[in-house]
Amino acid sequence: MLQEIMQFISQHPILSLAWVALLVAVIVTTFKSSLSKVKEITRGEATRLINKEDAVVVDTRSREDYRKGHIASSINLTPTEIKNGSLGELEKHKAQPIIVVCANGTASRTSAENLNKAGFEPVFTLKEGISGWSGENLPLARGK
Repeated sequence: MLQEIMQFISQHPILSLAWVALLVAVIVTTFKSSLSKVKEITRGEATRLINKEDAVVVDTRSREDYRKGHIASSINLTPTEIKNGSLGELEKHKAQPIIVVCANGTASRTSAENLNKAGFEPVFTLKEGISGWSGENLPLARGK
């Protein structure tokens, strides 16, 4: 078995290197997210936080996508605005839970971590983002 693995590696060095790099990336990402103060939550947990703990939703999608449909009373801030500290009305909500959402749940982590560094706590990301939210027919507001 070990001889076959070594033979494969010698015959396919680039493929083998890519596999190792991918494995390392998965391990690093998993380790970083487990140590992060920002946690990913489900739609059910997000709904509970919004209804019971007055959580504030921050939508990091473009203005155009936000207007097409967003979680009611969410605040639209781009990742650049968050990174630059241009938080506007969000500043007055530091004591409330923050839920950061993006299109599909992959891009919101960096913005959420930036908000956490800016003193917001607790900060969460929404699993599967707006696509998961609308996929379960949860309500979206339009306009603004």
